[in-house]
Amino acid sequence: MTYSDNSTARMTADRSAMSVGDEVAIDIVKMNKWFGTFHVLRDIDLTVRRGERIVIAGPSGSGKSTLIRCINRLEEHQSGRIVVDGVELTHDLKNIDKVRSEVGMVFQHFNLFPHLTVLENCTLAPIWVRKLPRRQADEIAMRYLEKVRIPEQAHKYPGQLSGGQQQRVAIARSLCMEPRIMLFDEPTSALDPEMIKEVLDTMIELAQDGMTMICVTHEMGFAQAVANRVIFMDQGQIVEQNSPREFFNNPQSERTKLFLSQILGH
Repeated sequence: MTYSDNSTARMTADRSAMSVGDEVAIDIVKMNKWFGTFHVLRDIDLTVRRGERIVIAGPSGSGKSTLIRCINRLEEHQSGRIVVDGVELTHDLKNIDKVRSEVGMVFQHFNLFPHLTVLENCTLAPIWVRKLPRRQADEIAMRYLEKVRIPEQAHKYPGQLSGGQQQRVAIARSLCMEPRIMLFDEPTSALDPEMIKEVLDTMIELAQDGMTMICVTHEMGFAQAVANRVIFMDQGQIVEQNSPREFFNNPQSERTKLFLSQILGH
């Protein structure tokens, strides 16, 4: 599915007006990751600035999801450096907790607690991690449920919602921790086609608010609409990165050209 409607055109027009800060949000230097003997990430160098929106594309098995999972230490890298918001990810648990408190993540599968209501799913981390009073956590949760346009679902259980609604709850739940950076790991790939647009619209609104975002996705229309930079990965390496216009219209690598011809059909 390609993503295109008025919001895409509007976002493309608005993107030039949005500023990307000079402040570095994420700095990855010569990072390597192995699974056993399999070298899954090879000498990754990546700097993400505050307010930047990056889309990572590439074939299955190229290391895209592993890369963003390393950014909040869901996966541990073996060499090189990852610095998030000025905090280096090491074995220091305090540093890991600090980074995770500032980095929200939305997964391919929604990972909601089925026995908790939508509101309870959203308030769990603010109450237990941020130590917020329940009333304040409820107010924040309702604010973000309104932002993702499903406040009326607050007292339902995840099983009563559509896939698109559940993914929007997962986005709201991450936002309730008021992160400075959001990571999205193929957030629409488990959804039926008619539900993809509602989730991408929600992500477009986040981008318009200036959220620093890294999104692994195959939704190339979304990449063209939202990204400041598109990164193409293959075999654990960053093969190419560029502005969306240059990436899609003038790809440099033969591997990128092949990927785009397969995914865009030309």
